[in-house]
Amino acid sequence: MNIIDGKKISSEIRAEAAKKASLLAGRGVIPGLAVILVGDNPASISYVTAKEKACAEVGIRSFPVRLPREASQEELLGHISAFNSNPDVHGILVQLPLPEHIDESAVISAISPEKDVDGFHPANVGKMLLGEDAPLPCTPHGIIELLVRCGVETSGKHAVVIGRSNIVGKPVACLLMRRKPGPNATVTVCHTGTKNLAEYTRCADIVIAAAGRPGTVTADMIKDGAVVIDVGVNRIPDQSRKSGFRLVGDVDFQSVAPKASLITPVPGGVGPMTIAMLMDNTVKSAERAARLN
Repeated sequence: MNIIDGKKISSEIRAEAAKKASLLAGRGVIPGLAVILVGDNPASISYVTAKEKACAEVGIRSFPVRLPREASQEELLGHISAFNSNPDVHGILVQLPLPEHIDESAVISAISPEKDVDGFHPANVGKMLLGEDAPLPCTPHGIIELLVRCGVETSGKHAVVIGRSNIVGKPVACLLMRRKPGPNATVTVCHTGTKNLAEYTRCADIVIAAAGRPGTVTADMIKDGAVVIDVGVNRIPDQSRKSGFRLVGDVDFQSVAPKASLITPVPGGVGPMTIAMLMDNTVKSAERAARLN
Protein backbone atom coordinates (compact mmCIF):
# COMPACT_ATOMS: atom_id res chain seq x y z
CA MET A 1 0.00 0.00 0.00
CA ASN A 2 1.27 3.44 -0.93
CA ILE A 3 -0.34 6.71 0.10
CA ILE A 4 -0.71 9.24 -2.71
CA ASP A 5 0.76 12.57 -1.57
CA GLY A 6 -1.64 15.11 -3.04
CA LYS A 7 0.21 17.97 -1.37
CA LYS A 8 3.47 17.09 -3.11
CA ILE A 9 1.89 16.60 -6.54
CA SER A 10 -0.16 19.80 -6.22
CA SER A 11 3.03 21.69 -5.32
CA GLU A 12 4.61 20.44 -8.55
CA ILE A 13 1.62 21.67 -10.57
CA ARG A 14 1.66 25.04 -8.80
CA ALA A 15 5.38 25.39 -9.57
CA GLU A 16 4.69 24.65 -13.24
CA ALA A 17 1.92 27.25 -13.26
CA ALA A 18 4.21 29.79 -11.57
CA LYS A 19 6.83 29.27 -14.26
CA LYS A 20 4.26 29.87 -17.00
CA ALA A 21 2.93 32.94 -15.15
CA SER A 22 6.46 34.32 -14.94
CA LEU A 23 6.93 33.91 -18.69
CA LEU A 24 3.63 35.72 -19.28
CA ALA A 25 4.67 38.52 -16.93
CA GLY A 26 7.81 38.95 -19.06
CA ARG A 27 5.47 39.69 -21.97
CA GLY A 28 3.47 42.18 -19.93
CA VAL A 29 0.57 39.83 -19.13
CA ILE A 30 -0.25 39.17 -15.47
CA PRO A 31 -2.78 36.33 -15.08
CA GLY A 32 -5.81 37.61 -13.18
CA LEU A 33 -8.43 35.70 -11.19
CA ALA A 34 -11.65 37.22 -9.87
CA VAL A 35 -13.05 35.39 -6.84
CA ILE A 36 -16.58 36.30 -5.76
CA LEU A 37 -17.89 35.20 -2.38
CA VAL A 38 -21.51 35.74 -1.34
CA GLY A 39 -22.27 35.36 2.36
CA ASP A 40 -20.20 34.24 5.33
CA ASN A 41 -20.19 30.44 5.14
CA PRO A 42 -17.07 29.43 7.16
CA ALA A 43 -16.08 26.65 4.77
CA SER A 44 -16.46 28.94 1.76
CA ILE A 45 -14.41 31.66 3.44
CA SER A 46 -11.68 29.09 4.15
CA TYR A 47 -11.68 27.89 0.54
CA VAL A 48 -11.55 31.42 -0.87
CA THR A 49 -8.71 32.40 1.46
CA ALA A 50 -6.72 29.35 0.37
CA LYS A 51 -7.33 30.16 -3.31
CA GLU A 52 -6.17 33.75 -2.90
CA LYS A 53 -3.06 32.61 -1.04
CA ALA A 54 -2.28 30.21 -3.88
CA CYS A 55 -2.70 33.03 -6.39
CA ALA A 56 -0.08 35.10 -4.59
CA GLU A 57 2.35 32.17 -4.59
CA VAL A 58 1.89 31.43 -8.30
CA GLY A 59 1.99 35.02 -9.51
CA ILE A 60 -1.70 35.48 -10.28
CA ARG A 61 -3.36 38.80 -9.53
CA SER A 62 -6.46 38.47 -7.36
CA PHE A 63 -9.64 40.47 -7.87
CA PRO A 64 -11.62 39.68 -4.70
CA VAL A 65 -15.29 40.56 -4.25
CA ARG A 66 -17.13 39.98 -0.97
CA LEU A 67 -20.90 40.36 -1.00
CA PRO A 68 -23.31 40.03 1.93
CA ARG A 69 -25.64 37.04 2.02
CA GLU A 70 -28.55 39.39 1.24
CA ALA A 71 -26.95 40.60 -2.01
CA SER A 72 -29.30 40.35 -4.98
CA GLN A 73 -28.77 38.16 -8.00
CA GLU A 74 -28.69 41.30 -10.13
CA GLU A 75 -25.82 42.71 -8.07
CA LEU A 76 -23.86 39.48 -8.43
CA LEU A 77 -24.49 39.33 -12.18
CA GLY A 78 -23.33 42.95 -12.43
CA HIS A 79 -19.94 42.04 -10.97
CA ILE A 80 -19.65 39.07 -13.34
CA SER A 81 -20.47 41.29 -16.33
CA ALA A 82 -17.79 43.78 -15.30
CA PHE A 83 -15.18 41.04 -14.97
CA ASN A 84 -16.22 39.54 -18.32
CA SER A 85 -15.32 42.90 -19.90
CA ASN A 86 -12.11 43.43 -17.95
CA PRO A 87 -9.07 42.37 -20.03
CA ASP A 88 -6.95 42.08 -16.87
CA VAL A 89 -9.20 39.29 -15.56
CA HIS A 90 -8.60 35.91 -17.19
CA GLY A 91 -10.61 33.75 -14.82
CA ILE A 92 -13.83 34.22 -12.86
CA LEU A 93 -14.79 32.02 -9.94
CA VAL A 94 -18.02 32.31 -7.97
CA GLN A 95 -17.68 30.33 -4.76
CA LEU A 96 -20.45 27.75 -4.34
CA PRO A 97 -22.88 27.13 -2.76
CA LEU A 98 -24.81 30.36 -3.21
CA PRO A 99 -27.67 31.60 -1.01
CA GLU A 100 -31.02 30.02 -1.91
CA HIS A 101 -32.47 33.19 -3.45
CA ILE A 102 -29.80 33.18 -6.18
CA ASP A 103 -30.14 30.97 -9.26
CA GLU A 104 -26.86 29.07 -9.40
CA SER A 105 -27.35 27.98 -13.02
CA ALA A 106 -27.98 31.54 -14.18
CA VAL A 107 -24.83 32.73 -12.42
CA ILE A 108 -22.64 30.01 -13.93
CA SER A 109 -24.07 30.66 -17.40
CA ALA A 110 -23.36 34.40 -17.05
CA ILE A 111 -19.60 33.81 -16.81
CA SER A 112 -17.80 34.08 -20.15
CA PRO A 113 -16.86 30.53 -21.25
CA GLU A 114 -13.33 31.79 -21.93
CA LYS A 115 -13.01 32.89 -18.30
CA ASP A 116 -14.80 29.91 -16.75
CA VAL A 117 -11.85 28.48 -14.82
CA ASP A 118 -14.15 26.20 -12.81
CA GLY A 119 -15.19 24.41 -16.01
CA PHE A 120 -18.88 24.59 -15.08
CA HIS A 121 -20.27 26.67 -17.96
CA PRO A 122 -22.66 24.61 -20.15
CA ALA A 123 -20.56 25.39 -23.24
CA ASN A 124 -17.42 24.04 -21.60
CA VAL A 125 -19.23 21.00 -20.21
CA GLY A 126 -20.40 20.27 -23.76
CA LYS A 127 -16.87 20.61 -25.12
CA MET A 128 -15.58 18.28 -22.41
CA LEU A 129 -18.17 15.65 -23.39
CA LEU A 130 -17.15 16.00 -27.03
CA GLY A 131 -13.46 15.71 -26.16
CA GLU A 132 -12.70 19.23 -27.34
CA ASP A 133 -10.27 21.65 -25.70
CA ALA A 134 -11.92 23.53 -22.82
CA PRO A 135 -11.28 24.43 -19.18
CA LEU A 136 -11.84 21.26 -17.18
CA PRO A 137 -13.55 21.08 -13.77
CA CYS A 138 -10.79 21.40 -11.18
CA THR A 139 -11.45 18.45 -8.88
CA PRO A 140 -12.08 15.86 -11.64
CA HIS A 141 -9.07 17.14 -13.59
CA GLY A 142 -7.00 16.96 -10.40
CA ILE A 143 -8.01 13.32 -9.93
CA ILE A 144 -6.85 12.49 -13.46
CA GLU A 145 -3.55 14.28 -12.81
CA LEU A 146 -3.03 12.27 -9.62
CA LEU A 147 -3.51 9.03 -11.54
CA VAL A 148 -1.27 10.07 -14.42
CA ARG A 149 1.53 11.46 -12.26
CA CYS A 150 1.49 8.38 -10.02
CA GLY A 151 1.93 6.18 -13.09
CA VAL A 152 -1.47 4.49 -12.77
CA GLU A 153 -2.40 2.67 -15.97
CA THR A 154 -6.02 3.59 -16.74
CA SER A 155 -6.33 2.54 -20.37
CA GLY A 156 -8.48 -0.57 -20.58
CA LYS A 157 -8.91 -0.69 -16.81
CA HIS A 158 -12.26 -0.81 -15.01
CA ALA A 159 -12.97 2.32 -12.98
CA VAL A 160 -15.97 2.62 -10.66
CA VAL A 161 -17.11 6.13 -9.78
CA ILE A 162 -19.37 6.40 -6.74
CA GLY A 163 -21.42 9.58 -7.11
CA ARG A 164 -23.11 11.40 -9.97
CA SER A 165 -22.80 15.08 -9.04
CA ASN A 166 -22.20 17.69 -11.71
CA ILE A 167 -19.09 18.83 -9.84
CA VAL A 168 -17.23 15.50 -9.47
CA GLY A 169 -19.04 12.28 -10.37
CA LYS A 170 -20.25 12.98 -13.89
CA PRO A 171 -17.21 14.93 -15.12
CA VAL A 172 -14.60 12.52 -13.72
CA ALA A 173 -16.44 9.63 -15.39
CA CYS A 174 -16.35 11.57 -18.65
CA LEU A 175 -12.62 12.33 -18.34
CA LEU A 176 -11.79 8.72 -17.54
CA MET A 177 -13.56 7.61 -20.73
CA ARG A 178 -11.76 10.03 -23.02
CA ARG A 179 -9.93 8.44 -25.91
CA LYS A 180 -6.62 10.03 -25.05
CA PRO A 181 -3.27 8.89 -23.64
CA GLY A 182 -3.80 8.41 -19.92
CA PRO A 183 -7.56 7.84 -19.46
CA ASN A 184 -9.37 5.49 -21.94
CA ALA A 185 -10.88 3.46 -19.10
CA THR A 186 -14.06 1.43 -18.92
CA VAL A 187 -16.26 3.30 -16.45
CA THR A 188 -19.16 2.28 -14.23
CA VAL A 189 -21.03 5.04 -12.38
CA CYS A 190 -22.76 4.05 -9.14
CA HIS A 191 -25.03 6.23 -7.02
CA THR A 192 -27.80 6.21 -4.41
CA GLY A 193 -30.01 4.19 -6.75
CA THR A 194 -27.41 1.46 -7.21
CA LYS A 195 -28.25 -1.87 -5.60
CA ASN A 196 -25.45 -4.06 -4.27
CA LEU A 197 -22.72 -1.43 -4.62
CA ALA A 198 -20.05 -3.87 -3.49
CA GLU A 199 -20.67 -6.11 -6.52
CA TYR A 200 -19.37 -3.30 -8.71
CA THR A 201 -16.52 -2.03 -6.54
CA ARG A 202 -15.05 -5.53 -6.02
CA CYS A 203 -14.52 -5.77 -9.78
CA ALA A 204 -12.86 -2.37 -10.06
CA ASP A 205 -9.19 -1.68 -10.74
CA ILE A 206 -9.81 1.94 -9.73
CA VAL A 207 -12.43 3.17 -7.26
CA ILE A 208 -13.26 6.88 -7.03
CA ALA A 209 -15.46 7.62 -4.03
CA ALA A 210 -17.41 10.87 -4.28
CA ALA A 211 -20.56 10.01 -2.40
CA GLY A 212 -20.32 12.61 0.36
CA ARG A 213 -20.93 10.03 3.08
CA PRO A 214 -18.30 8.65 5.49
CA GLY A 215 -17.75 4.91 5.51
CA THR A 216 -19.26 4.37 2.06
CA VAL A 217 -16.34 2.18 1.00
CA THR A 218 -15.08 -0.54 3.34
CA ALA A 219 -12.36 -3.18 3.03
CA ASP A 220 -14.72 -5.96 1.92
CA MET A 221 -15.73 -3.83 -1.07
CA ILE A 222 -12.23 -3.54 -2.55
CA LYS A 223 -10.16 -6.15 -4.35
CA ASP A 224 -6.49 -6.53 -3.50
CA GLY A 225 -4.28 -4.09 -5.39
CA ALA A 226 -7.02 -1.64 -6.38
CA VAL A 227 -6.31 2.09 -6.63
CA VAL A 228 -8.62 4.06 -4.34
CA ILE A 229 -9.25 7.79 -4.76
CA ASP A 230 -11.24 9.33 -1.90
CA VAL A 231 -12.92 12.62 -2.83
CA GLY A 232 -15.10 12.88 0.27
CA VAL A 233 -14.59 15.56 2.92
CA ASN A 234 -16.84 14.91 5.90
CA ARG A 235 -16.77 16.44 9.36
CA ILE A 236 -17.42 14.01 12.19
CA PRO A 237 -17.47 14.79 15.93
CA ASP A 238 -14.18 14.25 17.76
CA GLN A 239 -13.90 15.62 21.28
CA SER A 240 -10.17 14.95 21.31
CA ARG A 241 -9.69 17.73 18.77
CA LYS A 242 -9.68 21.42 19.68
CA SER A 243 -12.16 22.07 16.89
CA GLY A 244 -14.49 19.36 18.19
CA PHE A 245 -14.41 17.50 14.88
CA ARG A 246 -12.10 15.81 12.40
CA LEU A 247 -12.17 15.35 8.65
CA VAL A 248 -12.68 11.94 7.08
CA GLY A 249 -13.35 10.81 3.55
CA ASP A 250 -15.92 8.47 2.05
CA VAL A 251 -13.50 5.56 2.43
CA ASP A 252 -12.79 3.71 5.67
CA PHE A 253 -9.08 4.46 5.31
CA GLN A 254 -7.74 2.22 8.09
CA SER A 255 -9.36 -0.95 6.75
CA VAL A 256 -9.06 -0.21 3.02
CA ALA A 257 -5.47 1.09 2.91
CA PRO A 258 -3.77 -2.31 3.52
CA LYS A 259 -5.60 -3.80 0.51
CA ALA A 260 -5.04 -0.90 -1.90
CA SER A 261 -1.97 -0.52 -4.09
CA LEU A 262 -2.47 3.26 -3.98
CA ILE A 263 -4.85 5.34 -1.87
CA THR A 264 -5.44 9.03 -1.21
CA PRO A 265 -5.69 10.26 2.39
CA VAL A 266 -8.20 12.79 3.70
CA PRO A 267 -7.04 15.46 4.14
CA GLY A 268 -3.97 15.77 1.91
CA GLY A 269 -5.08 13.77 -1.10
CA VAL A 270 -7.51 15.16 -3.68
CA GLY A 271 -8.18 18.44 -1.84
CA PRO A 272 -4.89 20.22 -2.66
CA MET A 273 -5.26 19.22 -6.31
CA THR A 274 -8.45 21.24 -6.73
CA ILE A 275 -6.71 24.55 -6.04
CA ALA A 276 -3.66 23.53 -8.07
CA MET A 277 -5.83 22.87 -11.14
CA LEU A 278 -7.61 26.20 -10.61
CA MET A 279 -4.22 27.92 -10.81
CA ASP A 280 -3.39 25.90 -13.92
CA ASN A 281 -6.71 26.80 -15.58
CA THR A 282 -6.24 30.51 -14.82
CA VAL A 283 -2.73 30.61 -16.28
CA LYS A 284 -3.87 28.71 -19.36
CA SER A 285 -6.72 31.20 -19.81
CA ALA A 286 -4.19 34.03 -19.67
CA GLU A 287 -2.02 32.24 -22.24
CA ARG A 288 -5.00 31.92 -24.60
CA ALA A 289 -5.84 35.59 -24.17
CA ALA A 290 -2.23 36.58 -24.85
CA ARG A 291 -2.23 34.62 -28.11
CA LEU A 292 -5.43 36.32 -29.24
CA ASN A 293 -4.16 39.86 -28.52
